[in-house]
Amino acid sequence: MSMLVITGTGTGVGKTITTAAIAALAAGQGQRVAVLKPAQTGVGPDEPGDLADVLRLAGPVTTRELRRYPDPLSPEAASRLSGLPTLSPSEIAAAASDLNGEHDLTLIEGAGGLLVRFDADGASLADVAWSLGALVIVVAEAGLGTLNATALTAEVATKRGLTVAGVIIGSWPDDPDLAAVSNLRDLPVAAGAPLLGVLPAGMGDAEPEEFAAQARAGLSPWFGGEFDPECFVGRASAQK
Repeated sequence: MSMLVITGTGTGVGKTITTAAIAALAAGQGQRVAVLKPAQTGVGPDEPGDLADVLRLAGPVTTRELRRYPDPLSPEAASRLSGLPTLSPSEIAAAASDLNGEHDLTLIEGAGGLLVRFDADGASLADVAWSLGALVIVVAEAGLGTLNATALTAEVATKRGLTVAGVIIGSWPDDPDLAAVSNLRDLPVAAGAPLLGVLPAGMGDAEPEEFAAQARAGLSPWFGGEFDPECFVGRASAQK
C-alpha cells in the first residue's frame, strides 16, 4: 500500500492532469487506485469537478471528494463565504487511510499549493502529508518564476518534516522558451528532488488511450513510465 500527496506551486499548474496520469499508469498495471480530492472549490453541486476529469482520463479508479464549495477561493475562504463546514487534517487523513486499506495506491490531490488553508486554524495539505507519512510530489510550471515557487514549496515541506519525492512539470508548452528549457536542469535543484516527469500542454484533451500513452512517455519509471530526464533535456536544449 502507498500514498502520494500531489501538490502544486500554485493553482492551474496541472495537478489534476498529473494525478490522472499517475493513476492511469498504475491502473494500467493492474493496481487498485484511489484518488482523494479533499476540497473542490469553484464548482457547483451538479457540475463536474476535478475527479470527473480523473475518471474520464484514467478510467474506472475509485474517487472520493470530501467537501465542495461553489466559490473559486481557498477552501477556508470558500467555506467561510458559503457557510459550509470546513475540513480538518484528521478527517482527510482518516479518509485517505480508509481508501489506502483497500487500494494499492492512494493519490491525494490538494487545492492550490501546499499551505493553502483548509480552516481558520491554518490547517493545510502539509499537515495531512505529515500525519500520513506520505511522500509529496510537487507539480510545477515550466517557465519564468517557477524556480522560486518550487524552492519555497520544497523548503516548507522539508522544514515540516515532509519528503519531496520529486517534481513534475504539469504543462510543457509546444514551443518552450529559453527559461523553460533552462528550468529543466534547475527545477531539480530548486526542489532538492529529481525531475520525475514532463507532461505536454493540452494532454487533458486526449482520449484515454492516447492519454495513457502520453502519461507513459512523460512520467518516470518510478510511476511505471518511460521518461528519461537527461534525454528530454538534451532534446529540448538542442532545439534552442
